[in-house]
Amino acid sequence: MFQSMRQWFSDLFAPIRMLPAGNYSYQSPADSEVPYRLHLRLLPNGNATLIVNAHTVLHLNQTAAEYAYHWINGTPEADMSRIIEKRYAINWIEALKEYRAFKDRVLEMVHTPDLDPEAFLGFDRSQLYSGDEQAPIRLDAALTYRTSSESSPNLAPNDRVKRELLTEEWYQIMDKAWQAGIPHIVFTGGEPTLRPDLPDLVAYAEKLGMVAGVITDGLRLTNSEYFHSLLQAGLDHLMIVLDPGEDQAWEAVNDVLPEDIFLNVHCTLTEHNASNFMAVLKRLADKGVRSFSLSTTSHELQDQLKAAADYITSRGLSLVWDLPVPYSPLHPVALEIAEHEQPPSGAGHAWLYIEPDGDVLPAQGVLTVMGNLLTDPWETIWANRPKG
Repeated sequence: MFQSMRQWFSDLFAPIRMLPAGNYSYQSPADSEVPYRLHLRLLPNGNATLIVNAHTVLHLNQTAAEYAYHWINGTPEADMSRIIEKRYAINWIEALKEYRAFKDRVLEMVHTPDLDPEAFLGFDRSQLYSGDEQAPIRLDAALTYRTSSESSPNLAPNDRVKRELLTEEWYQIMDKAWQAGIPHIVFTGGEPTLRPDLPDLVAYAEKLGMVAGVITDGLRLTNSEYFHSLLQAGLDHLMIVLDPGEDQAWEAVNDVLPEDIFLNVHCTLTEHNASNFMAVLKRLADKGVRSFSLSTTSHELQDQLKAAADYITSRGLSLVWDLPVPYSPLHPVALEIAEHEQPPSGAGHAWLYIEPDGDVLPAQGVLTVMGNLLTDPWETIWANRPKG
């Protein structure tokens, strides 16, 4: 009897066995009102990423990951609820209710246009920046350090890069990133639209199942044929780094807003535009821009930057602080403000930055080379990430 009692306590307090780590996929039935597909990547620690329609990355905690696992594997609801009841010591009725609520929330995202490329279900966002994950959630890929002729040439560190990777080499890098478990890629620069193969690279990311974004000055987006070639390739989100004095950039904002794609507009506060910076933000908000990113070129402008952030949040709009912007002398993440607090940094943990020649840095502007993603094994690069 003593042995059985000890076994009972052992079973009761035994650590929950993790589901098998790996990749799982699901295609909705042919008769679904809106077709959709899911990619689930289960990590050894029980957390997971769920990619909805190669469009939005959902970061799941352990319980949500189990719900996604059973959904994708077609476990009957009655069986699933009993399994969850046994594993987590919660009532099977409550487990069933939570499971259905989880599915409803995901399906709501399937039906919702203009989604944020990153969403978090039951996950503390800062957990993803701890460095404990098996891979970052995003790769920021600088395709080129060339800039549009309208841009200042000193905005890109050209002297660091001796060549640009070929299209096929970028395919190899994306293959390696996907196999490592990186679900999200952002094509940046320099000006990535100067690469004629950008639609092909977006299409390849879509083929793999990655979420793909582009960060651009927006000038080429005013060419309708070119812009729609990116959309048709499977582009999921855009950031326009706005030059308020460039009429063509404003035209690009007007062209993007009606489309079914998430748009973020990045505005840089400088000594030259400080006097009318708030007017620029108001004009964008009145046009219908719902997501903003802010930076400044000077620490002396931090109070005005905070006032701009306060204005955006007061209008119920979103501030995005952890997407990159093209290279600038002052790395913008260091001064961006979200929810009136300095956000945790995910550089080298939640995201990595890759230069046009394949060298991997913890983040844009952090000149510590972790390896080359074209020539070095992923395991070697990840082992070289910043500690702590």
